[in-house]
Amino acid sequence: MTHKPGLISSILGMKCPNCRKGAMFCNKSIFPLKEMMQMPKNCAECGQKMELEIGFYYGTGYVSYGLSVAIAVFNIVWYAVLVGFSWKDNSVWWYLGITVGMLILLQPWLMRLSRVIYLYMFVKYGSNSGRFEQRTNSE
Repeated sequence: MTHKPGLISSILGMKCPNCRKGAMFCNKSIFPLKEMMQMPKNCAECGQKMELEIGFYYGTGYVSYGLSVAIAVFNIVWYAVLVGFSWKDNSVWWYLGITVGMLILLQPWLMRLSRVIYLYMFVKYGSNSGRFEQRTNSE
């Protein structure tokens, strides 16, 4: 029996949802930014389509928004515990500045991560097993 890769590590590693081995993006790095969202048409390991239909990734805006809200809430918690909020010392504005700065810096990574999470919502592990082998053997 083969080892099933972990869900969280596969998502953070940006691996194919079907086999959890193949890379979902052509470049491992987000640089150059111009090419950061380039994806292969199919997974190199299992043949899973990376874009299920035309316009499929428009829904990632909702995932990206959810991730951004999660980061903002995380920042509220740690900032309230370590610094506290007060209008007198402008700590509220510092919180907003830190959060906006973090979201701007993390945006390329969040865009990629939201694509990965979105595709994981629709493709289950092992759902496409055998299709790639059949296609390549018949060619």
